[in-house]
Amino acid sequence: MELGVNVPNFGPGTNPRRLRDWARVVEGLGYDLLMVSDHVVITPDVAEQYPAPFYEPFTTLSWLAGITEQVRLGTTVLIAPYRHPLLVARMAANLDQLSGGRLVLGVGVGWARQEFEALGARFEDRGRETDRLLAELRRAWSDAADYGGGTIPIWVGGASPAALRRTVRFGTAWHPLRQRLDQLRSGLDQLRTIAASLDQPVPGFAPRILLRLTDKPLPDDDRVAGEGTVEQVVEDLGVLRQLGAQSVVLDPFVGDPAETERPETAWQALATIRDSWRRSDT
Repeated sequence: MELGVNVPNFGPGTNPRRLRDWARVVEGLGYDLLMVSDHVVITPDVAEQYPAPFYEPFTTLSWLAGITEQVRLGTTVLIAPYRHPLLVARMAANLDQLSGGRLVLGVGVGWARQEFEALGARFEDRGRETDRLLAELRRAWSDAADYGGGTIPIWVGGASPAALRRTVRFGTAWHPLRQRLDQLRSGLDQLRTIAASLDQPVPGFAPRILLRLTDKPLPDDDRVAGEGTVEQVVEDLGVLRQLGAQSVVLDPFVGDPAETERPETAWQALATIRDSWRRSDT
């Protein structure tokens, strides 16, 4: 099972030097995957959680591809309705080619209503537009001479029945974000049921989990996966592997934008978990 990191590409402490440092830490610690998130217009609803500056994911990953060697690069998640499907097809295929086949494209429907309005996109159509993008990617990438990109993994975010159907129809893997273990088990059961009803194979499983270390254990009923003591987080990773996860992305951003000004805390947590997971796996 590969481990990845969701790197904050936003906030007051984020700049090119800090992003470069993040990339070096993630790759230097031996993580398999470096991912970033997506916003285009920092409207008030976005700024409450993810304030400016916000580095656009394709641009950022293209730059990071040039200063890394092995780590895979991805989006968690690209908001599908914000860009024309053929533009996404082109940018993703080119980035995959230029990085030596290292791209993972995580895709989701989005949530920031004001940002949709600023971009002239209908919030109510976001599910339909996400399906359209994924279908267009498949068509565009089928012509390797023009676009390429046919081997790029597509991780589909979301936990609703519509998102799970979308995963079965278009995705390489289901990519739920910050859920409890019981929610993940339930979602996987639903995913298998939907796949059977559509006579399709069951997609892979690649969750993104919170990474928040605590000194004392947290009650399982009150915590999401990846939250608690080192022992609890390592146990969560073991459970996720038993559930079939091929990849798990750790998200060390707890929620305060000021965290981006002191990334050393997150780096230490990532180092601790990487070392503890390796020792538990021997």
